[in-house]
Amino acid sequence: MSRIAKNPISVPKGTEINLSGNSVSIKGPKGQMSMDLHNAVEMTQDGDVLSFSPRGGGKSAWAMSGTMRSLVSNMVNGVSEGFEKKLLLVGVGYRAQAKGKVLNLALGFSHPIDYEVPEGIKIETPSQTEVVVSGCDKQKVGQVAAEIRAFRPPEPYKGKGVKYADEQILRKEAKKK
Repeated sequence: MSRIAKNPISVPKGTEINLSGNSVSIKGPKGQMSMDLHNAVEMTQDGDVLSFSPRGGGKSAWAMSGTMRSLVSNMVNGVSEGFEKKLLLVGVGYRAQAKGKVLNLALGFSHPIDYEVPEGIKIETPSQTEVVVSGCDKQKVGQVAAEIRAFRPPEPYKGKGVKYADEQILRKEAKKK
């Protein structure tokens, strides 16, 4: 059984936490986030340390308190430091260009792809073959990166497509005569 719920969260300087009833709102230099806690979980704040405990003693209450602890920890990290995912475009003629709230992708199709960037997400293109997705919500950053990757996932023969920067593509050998 995981004991992640027993680990306290230390809140960095410059981050404000407001706990009212079952709702938690966190404000930091990178943004502001809020969430409702599950009914089976109790969160206590002691100075700049947050701790979680189940209201009941059941197994599901412990599991839910670990889940809520992880979600609040991600919120604290997001508003203080932020999250980012890097994508690489591999292939001849594959390029990306960010124009305001639209990401323009040329991925070898007969038409360019215009991806509307959701609210709270920032997309940068340091070069034509790099895309950096950043924001304070870990789930949203991962979802946007996955949606961009889904336009042209990397193929196993030449490795062409959109891939994460730390992703290893398993290559297949070409068919032999």
